[in-house]
Amino acid sequence: MRALRGTPLKRFHRDFRRQHPIQYEIAVVLENVEYPVNVGSIFRIVDAARIEELILTGITPTPPNPTIVKVGRNKHKNVRWRYEKEARKPIAELKARGYRVFALEITEEAKPYYETDWPPKTCLVIGHEDQSVTRATLALCDDVVFIPLWGKGLSLNVHVALAVAVFHIRYLGLVGNHLAD
Repeated sequence: MRALRGTPLKRFHRDFRRQHPIQYEIAVVLENVEYPVNVGSIFRIVDAARIEELILTGITPTPPNPTIVKVGRNKHKNVRWRYEKEARKPIAELKARGYRVFALEITEEAKPYYETDWPPKTCLVIGHEDQSVTRATLALCDDVVFIPLWGKGLSLNVHVALAVAVFHIRYLGLVGNHLAD
């Protein structure tokens, strides 16, 4: 057994995508995600999960920041993204287009991500690494979800948390196609 590379690897992914089309439209809003390494990693995740749109807001750095470009391996060129000064405007636009907006955050009202009924159009809001999603933006969200932790750490890195939630939603589409049967 050996790892696939080059053309065989491209064929493998292409064939999988053909057999398992995307079932959920997902948008991601980054609110004040400060560190370029996290933003670059998020570009890779958004590309890998084929997210419909990535919206960077507030102090979130944008390409062509050299760290974002390097860590993100130029995925900013493959991803539909834009910058907005505040999260309020893109959240309102997404809601008008039928998206339900979920903050990935820990609040008293938050539900575990795996117990959430994800709608066909989902927006995930990710906040600052230390300050979280702002109260004003939380008030605009329809729901709040969290990732349970069993260790002593109180949170995951923002790009890791996004990956867990996004690939869970993508997996639900596969379950709908009976992959899990």
